[in-house]
Amino acid sequence: MSSTGTGIQPTPSVLEAAPSPVKASAFLGRRLPSLELALLIAALIAPLFLRDYITVYATRVLILCLFALSFDLVWGYAGILSLGQSLFFGMAGYAVALLSRDFGVGSIFAVLPVGTLVGFVAALLLAGFLLLGRHPSSVVFVSLGTMTGAYAADRLARGSQYLGGQNGIPSIQPMTIGAHELNEGPGFYYLVLAILVLIYLLSRFLVRSQFGLALAGLRENEQRIAFFGYKAQHLKAIIFAISGAIAGTAGSLYAFHEGFVWTNMLGVVMSTQVVLYVLFGGSGTLIGAVIGTAIVEGLSFWLSDNYRDIWPIILGVLLLLVILFRPLGLISLVLGERERVGYFGPSLKGRRNAAS
Repeated sequence: MSSTGTGIQPTPSVLEAAPSPVKASAFLGRRLPSLELALLIAALIAPLFLRDYITVYATRVLILCLFALSFDLVWGYAGILSLGQSLFFGMAGYAVALLSRDFGVGSIFAVLPVGTLVGFVAALLLAGFLLLGRHPSSVVFVSLGTMTGAYAADRLARGSQYLGGQNGIPSIQPMTIGAHELNEGPGFYYLVLAILVLIYLLSRFLVRSQFGLALAGLRENEQRIAFFGYKAQHLKAIIFAISGAIAGTAGSLYAFHEGFVWTNMLGVVMSTQVVLYVLFGGSGTLIGAVIGTAIVEGLSFWLSDNYRDIWPIILGVLLLLVILFRPLGLISLVLGERERVGYFGPSLKGRRNAAS
């Protein structure tokens, strides 16, 4: 008997009451753009409320965010634990410092391309040695290989009189845009922010492309990706070189912002530092690297000012707690596991269900 004739309304089933998987995925997919937009707005208005010396420090943090972004591309998306990422960061910094000291070049239109190119070439050469061999390289081999490269560069710089030895290269001239000198302050801050946003958007486009999907598969199961016909080692070498270029851009900005370069920019300490940034914020999301860098550097600044004797211990305990209870980083409080792989839209079956 029809329920309409009796005046009794049918009770909706559990399946009908449940939220649509497509709608749930769309909701999760909207969280990331909302978070990115909120952080961008906060970064744009921050210099209006910060003191001058804090704005200078915030500029340094933005440069380190760019450096962390380069590491997240290789580790979070390709599964390459580059423990020598500072090699490309420091080499670019030293290259532009020598360009300034020996040739008097400080134009941004020369400095940034040179720094980016140095990082790219150095990463490409190292990738050729570590990744493009006859046999696939293990994770341990690549990790130790990159760390060895950073350590060797650090020792070389310390023993080189031409590179300034342990003192580095001081008194780098200000960066210029045409006839205008770009000194520390809001001008430099907004320049770095614009570069960070541009590279972030390009990286986001890259990891959301078919190439990014292949990288995600490479990280999850390299043998299966190779079975599908992808040249896994070539994919790794490409993303490794791209990350080196980004690290080189960050290194060249860092050198001119700080006004000098020193051997720590090349060494293992800086490489370990960027690992902590990404680990704390969350790898494989890009935005997690930015958030992790900002929080770790912000906590370091505040703790060192208020707890000068024990601040490294406090910061270490906080990092350990996050790693223990949030292995995917702080970003996992907002984004789901699928976002680490990438949201490529609903499946064909999902679109049919949504249409019906």
